[in-house]
Amino acid sequence: MPKSATLSASSLKIRPLHDKIIVRRDEAEDRTAAGIYLPEKAKDTPKTGIVEAVGTGTVNTDTGKLIPLTVKKGDRVIFSSYAGSEVKLGTMGEDKVLIMSEDEVLAIID
Repeated sequence: MPKSATLSASSLKIRPLHDKIIVRRDEAEDRTAAGIYLPEKAKDTPKTGIVEAVGTGTVNTDTGKLIPLTVKKGDRVIFSSYAGSEVKLGTMGEDKVLIMSEDEVLAIID
């Protein structure tokens, strides 16, 4: 069985299981193209991010073989607006990541 990657923040380590991945969402733009600063509430939540860790994959129910995930650590991905669950890591919750299924990923950006 392939070893999955883990993500560490402070002393907490998390490892996604099966078909789950951990994505660090890109930062929201704080200015418009014209240079106008945006207030916190006006910022769009980015729908892109970097894959930080991946699970081991899914098991084919017919053959019993492990099917590895398509995405890998370091891939930049696009996902839907409501994909995944946001998890706050660190002592003060300063490090936010998304845990989602691989099938919530819409595309990999090359």
